[in-house]
Amino acid sequence: MNRKGDKTLIVGLDIGTSKVSALVGEYAPGEPIEVIGIGTHESRGLRRGVVVDIDSTVQSIQRAVEEAELMAGCEVRGVYASISGNHVQCRNSPGIVPIRDGEVSHADLDRVLEAAKAVAIPADQEILHAIPRDYVLDDSQEGIRNPVGMSGVRLEVHAHLVVCAKSAAANVGKCVQRCGLQVDQLILSSLASSTAVLTADEKELGVALVDIGAGTTDIAVFVHGAICHTASLPVAGDKVTEDIAHMLRTPTPEAEQIKVRYACALAQLARAEESIQVPSVGDRPPRRLPRHALAQAVQARYEEIFELVQAELRRSGFEQLVRAGMVLTGGAAKMEGVVELAEEMLQMPVRVGIPQHVTGLGEVVGNPVHATGVGLLLMGSQIKAPPRAVLGGGRAGGLLKKLKDWYGGAF
Repeated sequence: MNRKGDKTLIVGLDIGTSKVSALVGEYAPGEPIEVIGIGTHESRGLRRGVVVDIDSTVQSIQRAVEEAELMAGCEVRGVYASISGNHVQCRNSPGIVPIRDGEVSHADLDRVLEAAKAVAIPADQEILHAIPRDYVLDDSQEGIRNPVGMSGVRLEVHAHLVVCAKSAAANVGKCVQRCGLQVDQLILSSLASSTAVLTADEKELGVALVDIGAGTTDIAVFVHGAICHTASLPVAGDKVTEDIAHMLRTPTPEAEQIKVRYACALAQLARAEESIQVPSVGDRPPRRLPRHALAQAVQARYEEIFELVQAELRRSGFEQLVRAGMVLTGGAAKMEGVVELAEEMLQMPVRVGIPQHVTGLGEVVGNPVHATGVGLLLMGSQIKAPPRAVLGGGRAGGLLKKLKDWYGGAF
């Protein structure tokens, strides 16, 4: 591939409960991002989206980044990293400032957003994102998307604040820095996913993005084109695996394989005569089980997830405004029958969202598992920051050394 000098490299690091994935993208201004490298490694150092073991998480990040570097032929220096978990909360907050020169400038927008951030939050929390939803100019004009250049005296913003636990954010930062990398920005994973999979029309009409991962189910609600609610629920795909392990009395890794191969989220999709082979614990012989029984157990857990999602939508007060329905993404959204079950339970249109607006590796572009990673690339490319990856290893022989380590069995 011919790499021109005016292209910028960017790296997204999706730190999830079951896996860490690093995506390397390259882009030139005005062109879509091309994904040129991916590395994934299973992660054992997180529980429900939060770091519980730093050493283990550092190892996973290192492996994923090295793999992505090898594929992209570059050296990574800084990443846009994801964060999620039950500690993330949101609130909508207004801010008001006088307009300096009678005409709204970009500086006024920055000042009014700072005013919206001046809210009392507990000492152990910090503001992760402050996103303007819309602006009001003086008292007359409401719902302005971009007031720059308009005349007025007083500018008000309606902002969406995402607040997270300081310790959780610091621990993610610590893991990344231990790998010799810099965190360009921490980005809420549901915000990243929504950037990758939602269309402008859906955001305008009103849509709920539900990213069902392994440890958390992350929700982002958009109304009139702007984000208005975010939440993270501690029930997701891992619970389905646990249920299968418990019901079949089989080890968790086998339960995960059975889930991926045979499970479906709607019991009526499993025919009565179908059966599956289940490995037993220890040296006992494997057993056979009707697939229908497996589907019933899985359906019960997915019903619980969608009930919690619906309760969260009700609590947010935006349930009636979600007219475009729901978009499911994340690894657990790939299961057969999930869309039908969600439509039946929530009485709204549901689709599976796959990453848009990027080109490159097919395994990434068409896969809901990588929605967050692609979203990190898209959001990172909009933030003005110095390039954090350099082609060809930067340090002489850096890539050769990595290849030697790689083949020397340093997995």
